[in-house]
Amino acid sequence: MEPIQKVSNYLVDNAETIIRDITDTALENLSIKLTQEELEHALQKNVQFLVLLSESLQDSKESAEEVLKEWSKQNGEAEARLFHQFSAVIKPYAVNRLLFLQKISQISMEHGLSTEDVVKVNNRFCYLMDVSMSETIQAYEMYRDKLMKDHQREINELSAPIVPIQDGVAVLPLIGAIDYTRVQHLLNYVVPSIPSLKVDHLIIDFSGILAIDTEIAQHIFTIHNVLGLLGIHVLFSGIRPNLSMTVVKAGIDFTSFDTYGSVKHAMDSLK
Repeated sequence: MEPIQKVSNYLVDNAETIIRDITDTALENLSIKLTQEELEHALQKNVQFLVLLSESLQDSKESAEEVLKEWSKQNGEAEARLFHQFSAVIKPYAVNRLLFLQKISQISMEHGLSTEDVVKVNNRFCYLMDVSMSETIQAYEMYRDKLMKDHQREINELSAPIVPIQDGVAVLPLIGAIDYTRVQHLLNYVVPSIPSLKVDHLIIDFSGILAIDTEIAQHIFTIHNVLGLLGIHVLFSGIRPNLSMTVVKAGIDFTSFDTYGSVKHAMDSLK
């Protein structure tokens, strides 16, 4: 059996022991406190990683890289679920990498590898470790981005509920700052759902709006026109002076809209 293959087999067979030794040393050097769940996750992940690296010594570089990339993507998502800050993932990398290579070099020499083969093994491991980290970072960022978008969508849904207040009449209270993302949510999700509610009159209330710019104001008032084409009478309420100025700057003609100081006043107009 070739010496490199012997090293590969030894690393696979003793992966858990090797990783526990490396992890204990890394934790001492970094002064990191991990929960039991985080520690078990780190041990399991690194054992899998070492096995993949070790098996790569018997595969082609390209084949080993593809397998490791796929594993790293899954690992990146797992890290994103467990750690909310990427610093928790990246901080131990340099120390772990050094300890990994020191341990691999020691084991390689104990198994009689030549200096040339030790360098060859270390180079393979260095390259694959960096490839893995790159893939992990990308997967982590993609997962966190998706999570943030999902949370934003939930916030948008909660901040723009359609509230029926009597037969044929509903209120759409707008709350907080209105940005492009929220406007798109209104246009793509809220507006299309209104006809199914059998609403004849919709009061869009601006009382809870903190800020709005001219471009967004134009989009908001586009909703008025879209709903009008659907046969729904739209009333605006709670437009404060500062919002009125923004609307005027956007070139929107107020005279074509039914506007009221409050939801109550808008309701009274429908009696």
